[in-house]
Amino acid sequence: MALRRALHFVFKVGDRTKTATFYRDVVLTFLQILRHEEFEEGCKATCNGPYDGKWSKTMVGFGPEDNHFVAELTYNYGVGEYQLGNDFLGLTLQSSKAVSNAKRLGWPLTEVGEALYLTHAPGGYPFYLVDKEQPPSDPVQKVCLAVSDLQKSTHYWTTLLGMKVMEKNEEKKTVLMGFTDTQCKLELHDICGAVDHRTAFGRIAFSCPREQLPDLEALMKKENQKILTPLVSLDTPGKATVEVVILADPDGHEICFVGDEAFRQLSMVDPKGNELLDKAMAEDKSDEWFAKHNRQKAAA
Repeated sequence: MALRRALHFVFKVGDRTKTATFYRDVVLTFLQILRHEEFEEGCKATCNGPYDGKWSKTMVGFGPEDNHFVAELTYNYGVGEYQLGNDFLGLTLQSSKAVSNAKRLGWPLTEVGEALYLTHAPGGYPFYLVDKEQPPSDPVQKVCLAVSDLQKSTHYWTTLLGMKVMEKNEEKKTVLMGFTDTQCKLELHDICGAVDHRTAFGRIAFSCPREQLPDLEALMKKENQKILTPLVSLDTPGKATVEVVILADPDGHEICFVGDEAFRQLSMVDPKGNELLDKAMAEDKSDEWFAKHNRQKAAA
């Protein structure tokens, strides 16, 4: 499935101001605000979770979505906090500059291995920083998700979704896989127990040629696998309309497959992305309230 590619992971954001600081200044030094979009009502494919109100989407990464794995930050107006489960186990990226920035700015870091540090984004999401020079290609190496049955999950992701296994570690109970060697990888880690998504659950997204979407949906129906959102068109005002199918793996991890051709148009870098995010935060009084509330909690 070489025509399929990893796109992004969706994080729900409670404190948008603190989150912007983390991505812009602390960890991802060379990161770009690739685009920022505001929506008046909830997404038909629940991109922002089970919420019907106003929300925003901010795409951040080390480079364009055509060849970089990025983070999608979804912010639901009026929701300041989400409960973290045990489902998302970390995003790993390679950047010695990110490590030095975190140390310089006093962002909590824990050394967990040789040239490897653990930190957390606002909301508690774990990020692993490899203390080595940032590569010329995408620095994002892998996303790790918890599973309850490694064999069953590996079958799902390889046989049904077309990923290939890159590496197995019996001792750590992990399997590393991907569509190609050059893309961000997916690591599955057997936690020997139930996977709990809570309210902070995210979603991993991939693209494929648009013509593959109906076949993918049909395959999932044939195999009695869960389809969260059947093939649907999603509109972004003033931009391309994309088609998506939303699936759930055996542990309930949400997986979005989007038609590649339209997505490449939708995901073009917006030079005003940074400015639009700043404007939205400046106009959002709930951002202000949540930031003050969190400062008071931290001081207590």
